[in-house]
Amino acid sequence: MKAVILAAGKGERMKPLTNTRSKMLLPIAGRPVLEYVLSSLRDTEIRDVTLVVGHRKEEIKNRFGDGDELGLSLSYVEQPEQKGTAHAISFTDIDETFVVLNGDVYCDAESLVGTIRKHEGEDAVATVGTYRVKSAASYGVVRVKDGRVAEIVEKPGKTSDQLINAGVYVFEPEIYDAIKETPYSERREKEITTSIENLVEEGKNILANELGSWVHVGRPWDLLAANERALKHKTPIVKGEIEPNAQVPDDVTIDEGTNVKSGTYIEGPAYIGKNCEIGPNCYIRPFTSIGNGVHIGNAVEIKNSIILDGTHAAHHSYVGDSIVGANCNFGSGTKVGNLRLDAGNVMMTLRGKLVDTGRRKLGAVLGDEVQTGINSMINPGVKMGPRSAIGPGVVLYKDLSPNRCVLVKQKGEERAWRE
Repeated sequence: MKAVILAAGKGERMKPLTNTRSKMLLPIAGRPVLEYVLSSLRDTEIRDVTLVVGHRKEEIKNRFGDGDELGLSLSYVEQPEQKGTAHAISFTDIDETFVVLNGDVYCDAESLVGTIRKHEGEDAVATVGTYRVKSAASYGVVRVKDGRVAEIVEKPGKTSDQLINAGVYVFEPEIYDAIKETPYSERREKEITTSIENLVEEGKNILANELGSWVHVGRPWDLLAANERALKHKTPIVKGEIEPNAQVPDDVTIDEGTNVKSGTYIEGPAYIGKNCEIGPNCYIRPFTSIGNGVHIGNAVEIKNSIILDGTHAAHHSYVGDSIVGANCNFGSGTKVGNLRLDAGNVMMTLRGKLVDTGRRKLGAVLGDEVQTGINSMINPGVKMGPRSAIGPGVVLYKDLSPNRCVLVKQKGEERAWRE
């Protein structure tokens, strides 16, 4: 069987991280998001995979090539303009049963196999993978009757305990005809859910299969959740050097060239990449992933965060529940807060709208090459664009655009002293 992965999107909700990279290459426990999707397909014994690419397509091609390293045969087709999922699928041409996955979701191979088998066993035109969530407000809810799709309701508002469209499909080639008949939405997009609903209305056999596990990486805090899941299932290995009096448990991965210095205390699961300098006397707490060439120095604490390549936090800083881009530099005493004073849910601005993240603990999202001055603070839910900066003593309460700097002026008084 062949598979198609939709990987052409810009990842607008993942900014500022996607200002400088493809969303598909955002790291989870040291591996790109898209690699997890590809690995789940490989584990089902699917080998022939077509990636629909568009935005920053060369980055994806350069990273995965022909797929040989993953044991896959990869090919690429381009969606020049991102006009919806059905529009993306229309650029492929497969004349047999095939699987389609959104590039920002992944589920376990067993669930994928179960979806394929259900499709093949009941003579379906399409089978939709579903997943049960507590709140489906930002997803498409799938109404199911006797194992068949009865209706798909997009973003229904406040809901509870609902089956959602998981972005996992098995199609017959008949789907291409349905896509041709699919109109553009108000957003000028062709959505595959509309194509499927049209087939339902025609009386076609459209099945639903509930997945056992599923992760969607659509928003910054989803990346933290995916990172936690990946670290729980990662087989740890230590290739770097650990000095005496450093505490490193068995569930921590340390890659080659990394030196964990004396006095460092790590709680796993955690991942540390290549050629890093960790310590001395720092504290790395569970579910932290650190990229390559990172320096975490004296009296620095990192909790449940993702730190990208080349970032330096040399001394006396705290980073909680945050995502820090590549090549950032933290001045001494930088604090990244992760809890509101009133202990309410952290809010974050996505696409110009303030969104409830549903998390009591969530820090900041920093783009690449961010700099902070000594004794500066970043409040929960704040985003800083690439190459932005805050000066010494600044408390950043709101998002900062790329290439912008916030400074504070001291208003002082000079007087005689000890005359």
